[in-house]
Amino acid sequence: MGDPVAPSPQKGGRGKGARKKGPNRRKSADAATGGGASRQSNAKEAPKFSQENRFGDGGRGGWLGRTAYAALDLGTNNCRLLIARASNDGFTVVDAFSRVVRLGEGLATTGKMSEEAMDRAIEALSVCADKLKRRNVILARSVATEACRQALNGTQFIERVKQETGIMLDVISPKEEARLAVMGCHALLEPGEGPALIFDIGGGSTELVLVSTNGIVPEILDWASVPWGVVSLTESEPLFGEDDAALADTYSRMRTKVFNAFAEFAARLPVGEGDHRLLGTSGTVTTLASVYLKLPSYDRKQIDGLHLPTSAMREISQTLASLPPAGRSRFPTIGQERSDLVVAGCAILETIFDIWPGERLGVADRGIREGILRALMASDAKRRGRRQP
Repeated sequence: MGDPVAPSPQKGGRGKGARKKGPNRRKSADAATGGGASRQSNAKEAPKFSQENRFGDGGRGGWLGRTAYAALDLGTNNCRLLIARASNDGFTVVDAFSRVVRLGEGLATTGKMSEEAMDRAIEALSVCADKLKRRNVILARSVATEACRQALNGTQFIERVKQETGIMLDVISPKEEARLAVMGCHALLEPGEGPALIFDIGGGSTELVLVSTNGIVPEILDWASVPWGVVSLTESEPLFGEDDAALADTYSRMRTKVFNAFAEFAARLPVGEGDHRLLGTSGTVTTLASVYLKLPSYDRKQIDGLHLPTSAMREISQTLASLPPAGRSRFPTIGQERSDLVVAGCAILETIFDIWPGERLGVADRGIREGILRALMASDAKRRGRRQP
């Protein structure tokens, strides 16, 4: 038996905009346009939530619809916050924050987070702390992932965050990171036969999760985490020159490194079973989907829940890999901020298509934060229910 993924807070509950029962608000693309083995794998026990941050007083009056919950995800590249209130059909977002902080910048070379990177993260977390207070959040969970797991100065940074912002970061394991991502986005899976692959391409790592959708709640059949995300892979395989040969060589080295890292997990995947459904949650898939739609600026409403051909995503990945950074930055939804990292994401994405050759890719602009919110609300509802006479 695999790991069960925790259900939504209320029976049949979902986040805002997610599906009720059966296929979600699936969007087809046509409609929208008009190195090394896996570090962690084959987990048998679902991880437990290890830490919560509490703010304010949750005991005043009726709680449903008035209690604010928060989920904060400090990744290798981004700092993201989501604040929401429970509703009968899931939750409603009341505030959000996202900033590129590049916490893992230079980590692959030095083994430590730089002072500049930590300062950027502290500044972003200070904004988050202010929002938590102003929104009267009473229950929150703040997590940190690969950069803080790997860095030699990770413990010191966590303590500094606590001292300067009041936020207590919980450094979660790759296994829990994978599970939370599945909890947050699995509602967007297309219906189909056989297991599905859900993946999260992060800044410092990539998580792959094979799930069964035979029941109401997905069951984790197998999973893996590899230490290659858009930041770590970019720094590991730098670009030497901007001519066609140099660009092709860099992309080839990236693809080879990721393929080798996926090899152990890939060897365990079932062969010839079902529809090979794919669902990705990450900046890579949402950015490439926005390029596919030729959006002048990013629009979550058009991206979250979109399903498009993997062949089109391959074509876009190869086109971007053939361009120098200046050429990539001309795409309005890539810009200067993502131009140096997007190729690493393309290399990881194409390699995922190699090991799980599905015809369509589902795109989720949701993941760890939404998974945390569902778990917090479900836990709080259960706790409050036990207190009722």
